Amino acid sequence: MALMIAYLQPFVDGNKRTGRTLANAILIAHDVYPLSYRDVEIIEYIKAMILFYETNNVYHFKRIFVDQFNFSVNNYFQ
Repeated sequence: MALMIAYLQPFVDGNKRTGRTLANAILIAHDVYPLSYRDVEIIEYIKAMILFYETNNVYHFKRIFVDQFNFSVNNYFQ
């Protein structure tokens, strides 16, 4: 969800924020911890987004997602 909303660009501004919010809403609806992406280098996040836009490959964004999930669990929900 976070990737597809940003990719489709349905709004003039805020597509990535909207995608992250919707992704968190889905996680919360399934009793899973939300993500904050606080421990991500902005350059790495942008690279992952661009790689998805250009190659349709989710690997790099998936790695960030999993790393942030682990970060959230280890730092906020013990």
